[in-house]
Amino acid sequence: MLDKAQGWFRLWFGKVWSVRGGGLYAVGYALTFVYLEARTVIGEFIEADSIGSFISEQLVEFIFRFAIDSIMNMVEALMWPVYFVQWQPPFGAIGLGLADMAFATFLKKPITDWLFPETEQEAAE
Repeated sequence: MLDKAQGWFRLWFGKVWSVRGGGLYAVGYALTFVYLEARTVIGEFIEADSIGSFISEQLVEFIFRFAIDSIMNMVEALMWPVYFVQWQPPFGAIGLGLADMAFATFLKKPITDWLFPETEQEAAE
């Protein structure tokens, strides 16, 4: 099961992978977006008075606020390389360059094979 991506994650990450160029940027975007979304949901849940009030009173407000926060998270996730480069200058920029080279050398093919197993089967035929 873990040797190939499954279900909604495979579809979502496959789209992100394709749209964002299928490299380190795509992985960074996906990881940053998931982190920001999780932080948003957890923050909303912690701010609620109780589980009942979270579900009943804040549901509509939560949905609208979450939608707006999701758009903001998407924009922040698109800018992840900027945050990385700004971390401990000049080591952030050097680290990003090294990570890009290491990703292309060691991780791109395994991730592509994991996300798109049918491409592997088509190539074998």
